[in-house]
Amino acid sequence: QVQLVESGGGLVQAGGSLRLSCAASGHTGSRYKMGWFRQAPGKEREFVAAISVSGGSTLYADSVKGRFTISRDNAKNTVYLQMNSLKPEDTAVYYCAVDRTLVPLSRMVGLYDYWGQGAQVTVSS
Repeated sequence: QVQLVESGGGLVQAGGSLRLSCAASGHTGSRYKMGWFRQAPGKEREFVAAISVSGGSTLYADSVKGRFTISRDNAKNTVYLQMNSLKPEDTAVYYCAVDRTLVPLSRMVGLYDYWGQGAQVTVSS
């Protein structure tokens, strides 16, 4: 069992920055690949970024590449999502999740089996 708690969401103007954190406890998330997803009202949950166990490999959605950076601190069992140059279309609830599979980093929602409660990010124009 892994428990995930997101923090760092909020309201920011377009062009601004936010950093989300995801703290893992239980069978610690430091042993697993991690991902960030987001879900806007009326839309399906979509992949944002993923990171390998060591942090040496990352994967991004095209819509955030060059603006968002995923990282992790395994000593703190925490994964981060640094979001820069935010746009109104980035507004969503952001979720971190655990991927315990042995496949390479994935965008597939179904491969992630533990989820946090979500953090609201609102970008005003």
